[in-house]
Amino acid sequence: MIKTVDLTKVFRTDEVETTALDKVSLEIRKGEFVAIMGPSGCGKSTLLNIIGLLDNPTAGELYFDGTEVAGYSERKRTNLRKSNVGFVFQSFNLIDELTVFENVELPLLYQKVPPSERRSKVELALERMQIAHRRKHFPQQLSGGQQQRVAICRAVVSNPRIILADEPTGNLDSANGEEVMKLLQQLNEEGTTIVMVTHSPSDAEKANRIVHLFDGHIVTENIRKIL
Repeated sequence: MIKTVDLTKVFRTDEVETTALDKVSLEIRKGEFVAIMGPSGCGKSTLLNIIGLLDNPTAGELYFDGTEVAGYSERKRTNLRKSNVGFVFQSFNLIDELTVFENVELPLLYQKVPPSERRSKVELALERMQIAHRRKHFPQQLSGGQQQRVAICRAVVSNPRIILADEPTGNLDSANGEEVMKLLQQLNEEGTTIVMVTHSPSDAEKANRIVHLFDGHIVTENIRKIL
């Protein structure tokens, strides 16, 4: 589904050049749950952003379903991303001025889904994530675990083929973190491909495969479950 070949990302300023990714080659198959681990600054989030079509690499190849997309313009990346990729972030990234329902509805508005279809899709996602009873609440009225549940709703409402999760339990206590991981596992069991950046060994143990990054390189890969 996703394949990178010698993927390289260099950040440059007037005085400093930093290589965040250095010739990373990785393949993620449909239906996999892949955890990416490594110390801070090793390139984990940069890799996730490029896989998620939020950024372009400096060099190398990126394939999405067999099509090379590394050189896509921002418009083409956006069009491909909005119908295929869902994101879950450590800080939830919910909009405080919008209700739970309205936050989950946002991706469908961007896709210009008709109102009646939007309502049914949002209600289905809220029920699926067991947060429908909070549909009229605002993010600040929710616990951290509930906010992340809403963020997962927003990520899945358009039925994406792949979910990218960047430290999804990083701001949660252990009980809420475990609950979020169970939701991600459930989505994976239903067929959604998941790529997760994490510092947590226990969270990583939920994945099919663990990829370890260090200084922009893949140093080890551990396959835990064969699909």
